Amino acid sequence: MNDTRFTRRGAVQAGMGLAAATALGANTAAAAEASPTTSLIAPGDVVLFQGDSITDAGRQRGRDAANDQAAMGDGYAWLAAAELLITRPDDKLQTYNRGISGNKVYQLAERWQADCLDLQPNVLSILIGVNDLWHRLNGQYDGTIETYRDDYRALLERTKEALPQVKLVLCEPFVLKCGAVGDAFFPAIDEFRAAAAEIAREFAAPFVPFQAVFNAAAELAEKEYWLRDGVHPTTHGAALMAGAWLRTVGGVQS
Repeated sequence: MNDTRFTRRGAVQAGMGLAAATALGANTAAAAEASPTTSLIAPGDVVLFQGDSITDAGRQRGRDAANDQAAMGDGYAWLAAAELLITRPDDKLQTYNRGISGNKVYQLAERWQADCLDLQPNVLSILIGVNDLWHRLNGQYDGTIETYRDDYRALLERTKEALPQVKLVLCEPFVLKCGAVGDAFFPAIDEFRAAAAEIAREFAAPFVPFQAVFNAAAELAEKEYWLRDGVHPTTHGAALMAGAWLRTVGGVQS
C-alpha cells in the first residue's frame, strides 16, 4: 500500500459507523434492498469517491497517493476506506478521494478526465446534488431539477463509455431541517433525492440511502449531532455515512 496511514480513531469510528448504520437502517425498505450478499469491491480494485464538500471533508490537495489519510480527508470517504484497508489487508485496494467543496454536477464534468477517468477506477462512488439545490436557493446558480437529471445522466454515460467495466455506486443527497436548512429546501430536496434514485436504477447502480439513515439517527439524538448545519456531517454523522456506504456495497469482509 502507498503511504497508508491508519489511525485507531478512524478505524474505530468506521466500525462504529458500520454497526450504527446497520442498526438504524435495519427497519427501512431502502436499507433492506441495499444489502448485497457479496462485495462489489474485488481484490486489486481502485475505489474512487467523488462529490462535493461532504466527500471532500478537508482533504489535502496535491497529495495524490492512494490510501493516504491526508489525501482522503476526515469524512465518510476516509472512514469507509480505513475500514476496507483494515479488514482486507491482502486485497491491495487503492482508495482515492477527489471530492471538491461547492461542486455541482456540471463542475464534476469539467474536471472528470483528470479527477476520474485518468484514475481508471474499478469502483466509482458519487455523492452530488445538495449544492445543485442550495446554490439555486442562495442565488449562486440557476440550474433546475431537470438540469441535475440531464447533467448527471450525461456524466454517467460519458463514464461508462470510457470505462465500460466500472462499477458505479450512487449516493442519496440528504439534509436534516436544522442550521442552514429551512423550509425553502422542501419539497425540492425530495425531487433531487428521487432523481438520484431514478438514475441509480437506470444505470443498475447500488444506491446508498443516506436520507433514511439520517432520518433514523435524528430519532436518537438532536439533528445537529449528526449534521452540524443540516448538510455537513459531524464526525458522528460521517461515521454513520461510512457504515451505510460499506453495507450497501458489501465492502467489509469478516
